[in-house]
Amino acid sequence: MSKRMFVALELPEVCRATLANLAVPIRGVRWLPVDQLHLTLAFLGEVDATVEKSLRERLAGVQVPPFYLPIKGVGTFGGSRPSVIWAGVGSGHPHLYALHKHLHDALFAAGLDPELRAFHPHVTLARAKEVSSATLRPFLREHDADDFCLLRITGFTLFSSDLGPRGARHTPEMHCEFNATART
Repeated sequence: MSKRMFVALELPEVCRATLANLAVPIRGVRWLPVDQLHLTLAFLGEVDATVEKSLRERLAGVQVPPFYLPIKGVGTFGGSRPSVIWAGVGSGHPHLYALHKHLHDALFAAGLDPELRAFHPHVTLARAKEVSSATLRPFLREHDADDFCLLRITGFTLFSSDLGPRGARHTPEMHCEFNATART
């Protein structure tokens, strides 16, 4: 049996609430439920039980020093017909990129082939369908420079994801805490 899985940073409740408060009615935009807001570090797809055991062992060994990460600004993916509205992390976060690299090393060691596309860290806020970038422009301008929250990152979480008629349901499977003396 296999599970659809991903690795992410969980957001504190106050941060999720702040981001959820950005939701305004825009035709063609479906805002994610507050309990699904997170920052994906690696999407794994279907993971079978034998690989999952190795995956858990490898993830438990991933260590970087705890660090702070701002959630700030908004943007979209999809060009003139955006498909995703997101909150960003600003720029220049070497610990986040080190964590991403160490996670991918662990995934490869566990026998998985994670997505190799460029890492653009973000929190997905909404999905858009048949919405023009011009329609979203006022929202993007209003929140482009907003500072939403500052996270203290002390670990990450392995999630399973079940697809249903109302979207995905995410279940935390394993939380991995960093050792305070870890080095990048």
